[in-house]
Amino acid sequence: MGLPTLLQLVPSPKNQENKRALQYASGLQRRHAEIRGLVQRMIKTTSKGKNVVPYADYMAAGLKGMHGSGWSTPPVTLWLADQLGSISDELVPGTSIRTISVTPGSAVVAVDGETQVTAWHELYDDPARFGLTHDALAAIRVPFELYWGLNVDDARQIFYDRNVEGVSVAKNLAMSMDQRDFATQLARRVADSVKVEQHGEIVPFTKLVETRGRQLKASGPEVVTLSALRVLVTTALHGRRGLELTSATQRENALPDGVSAEHATRRLVPLLSGLISQLYPQFAARSVVSAPAVLAGIGIAAHGATGWSAPEQVLSEDELFGLLASVRWERKAQYWDGVAASANAKGVLNFSGGAKDSGGRVADALLRPDTEYGRKIRGW
Repeated sequence: MGLPTLLQLVPSPKNQENKRALQYASGLQRRHAEIRGLVQRMIKTTSKGKNVVPYADYMAAGLKGMHGSGWSTPPVTLWLADQLGSISDELVPGTSIRTISVTPGSAVVAVDGETQVTAWHELYDDPARFGLTHDALAAIRVPFELYWGLNVDDARQIFYDRNVEGVSVAKNLAMSMDQRDFATQLARRVADSVKVEQHGEIVPFTKLVETRGRQLKASGPEVVTLSALRVLVTTALHGRRGLELTSATQRENALPDGVSAEHATRRLVPLLSGLISQLYPQFAARSVVSAPAVLAGIGIAAHGATGWSAPEQVLSEDELFGLLASVRWERKAQYWDGVAASANAKGVLNFSGGAKDSGGRVADALLRPDTEYGRKIRGW
């Protein structure tokens, strides 16, 4: 349907949660807000509300051609709480294609895709803020589904099913699929630039990177996941601050102060390529080096050799590689229990803590050989 039609059918959820505005709203508007409250969660006080303006920015950029063809929004799922105005006979026999009409004033609620609807309202209410015009927005057509003849319980069930029954994608994995994410771009460039020997043949390291899952398959040829390489890139780029950014989208305008995308690429690609080349025997042996927590620590250490780290963190490449050369990378509890992983009674390591939990400890152990953990991971 046309965007103006959608926005007339489904009022702004933000306005419907504004108690002061509702005092002066019509009876139809107050009824709509009440029905919406039966099947939707609050926007104002949830993370959902915080995502409205970023979603509007994303859609505006897409409409202006800034994303090329690589962007989309899902169909909005609507529920008509009242009776359908009319429904026609089949327009073409056997196709079930019909026209319908919705009576003016009927309550139509977005049971799925409400953040998108709210973002469309943001764009239409102030298009100039997003570099758009009303004329451009009026020409947009939005895909939708419309359910009618359902009671409130059924509508709630649709809300539940759409938001809970599906298996959500792990955020780190989703990030590795984002082709506009700067860290993902760098991770791919690093993998493409490394050549290694496998079974007597020289192959690009990128062939040994698992791009579709968060974990390596025991029988597969891959030696590291793309999401783990992205962790390495992120911490090398930002240092310890990168631990909090591993599950956040990274754009070129949010790089460390004074570092451009070109500068970061020119420095990190050769630095991390050399590091991976040196550690490749450990990757091939399926040692701890492929674990995100360990790669996070390595990235923090490598940050000191980038040229934009704090003065007290500066390392030369020789110093960095020297610190790594003395480490015992075998997947054994005697080296890594309590540092990057926890061991069970049989000594089997569990790395479930991840980069955020253990990356800092790994970095400290790598950078400070004379500490307890520094000696532990070196077998001293």
